[in-house]
Amino acid sequence: MAHGMYYYIKQAWKNTTDKESSQKMIKYREENSIVKLEKPSRLDRARELGYKAKKGFVVVRVRLIRGGRKRPKPNKARKSRKQTNRKILKMNYKWVAEQRAQNKYRNLEVLNSYFIAKDGKYYFFEVILVDPARPEIKNDRTINWICKPENTKRALRGLTSAARKSRGLRSKSRNLKVRPSLRAWNRQGK
Repeated sequence: MAHGMYYYIKQAWKNTTDKESSQKMIKYREENSIVKLEKPSRLDRARELGYKAKKGFVVVRVRLIRGGRKRPKPNKARKSRKQTNRKILKMNYKWVAEQRAQNKYRNLEVLNSYFIAKDGKYYFFEVILVDPARPEIKNDRTINWICKPENTKRALRGLTSAARKSRGLRSKSRNLKVRPSLRAWNRQGK
């Protein structure tokens, strides 16, 4: 059975050798934490998530530090059991990467993002951004929904796919939420 081009691109990405990936990781580590790219490094995944090779689409690589988020330990006036320094962030790394890209490029909107690589210290994600002011985007019927005013700052408001997953809103049926809201939990307790 014959496969399409994107199938073979996906297979090539899966079958990269350790030497090739380590060379990429060295290059990624030397660059800044947010880097604008000419084209996506995983074309198959970017196309699945809505990327098109036209004006108005921008791809950005974001580097995040791995590990828990710690805060400084208090050195006095606390009970010993209250001296925890581990802070649990209720956001996944992909959502954090999308927010950082949104803050860096304020005139663009986050469409989606995907995982690139990780090493012992960093996670790397690529974020697809769209410029809603460009006429190419406004005239494209598949993507012009992002030009509407209710879709501004999607990553910061938790409306992207990664954010909805982290918030527990991604489920099989469209209208069913996995968990109730925090207000609903408070109402049930009273």
